[in-house]
Amino acid sequence: MMSTEARGLLTLSELTREELQGLVARSRELFLDRTAHDRPLRDKLVGVLFAKTSTRTRTAFTSGVVRLGGFPITYGPNDLQTATGESVRDTGRILGSMLDALVARTSGPLEDQREMAGAGRLPLINAMAAEEHPTQGVCDLATMLLQFGSLEGISVLYLGEGNNTASALAHGISHIPRCHITFATPAGYGLDPQVLDAAAKRAVGAGGSVREVHDTDDLPSDVDVVYTTRWQTTGTVKADPDWRERFRPFHIDERLLARWPEATFMHDLPAHRGEEVSGAVLDGPRSIAWQQAEMKLTSAMAVLEWVVAGKAPQTERS
Repeated sequence: MMSTEARGLLTLSELTREELQGLVARSRELFLDRTAHDRPLRDKLVGVLFAKTSTRTRTAFTSGVVRLGGFPITYGPNDLQTATGESVRDTGRILGSMLDALVARTSGPLEDQREMAGAGRLPLINAMAAEEHPTQGVCDLATMLLQFGSLEGISVLYLGEGNNTASALAHGISHIPRCHITFATPAGYGLDPQVLDAAAKRAVGAGGSVREVHDTDDLPSDVDVVYTTRWQTTGTVKADPDWRERFRPFHIDERLLARWPEATFMHDLPAHRGEEVSGAVLDGPRSIAWQQAEMKLTSAMAVLEWVVAGKAPQTERS
């Protein structure tokens, strides 16, 4: 993010606690009433660039722009001249001269999005990059807020790969007072050490904790949320041919979930039933994955309001 004044959203690590909590609260408010706005994107043109496949995020942002009164201009992976060699900087300069904001999903480095935003002086929303999926993090926290009524003091267990969704969760949870999150990942597939260290230090300042373990014997005894993601995520390839065997202990089935009888299950979808989660858990009574997916729309709307229209979300105690 160039600055909070520019209202871009590239990483949750660059938001203040008040900004993040405000976006989360606004996401819940819009979920409860999708008409609770005055169409703040009227006459705004928003580019929606998805260089990688997407169901929920692309639909959420495209429809979110329309619901807020704006006009989306959508681009697929081969629609821009970046596909023929034009630089990210030149592309950003042109888009910035014609658009009011850009939503971008790539599997490339976050620095590409930062360069595009800077060259075009263009407010940019990171709808996923290799390092982080921040709008998913906003959605996840909003889903927890809706489920529990407050975020303060909740405990989360994440099982699986330390991917871009995990990074967003680490940064997001670390902002919330007295929150604790444990990332249980196969050895060699954990979070970026810099992300883990930064989030852990921020969490300590908020009275919480962020930690990583690599053995299911080290899982916490009491959690409010059990969370997982697809093991083979968009744009990633695992060099180890036997990687599934290393991931297998982190599969969430009814037997594992029974260790936390009061916990709620979350998944950012899409899911591969039988790999990271069983169908009985994903579709079971303790799963809120489908509500979580629905909240992608209203979290996108909250972010669009803030980035494109400059409407500061009101912080409420969460």
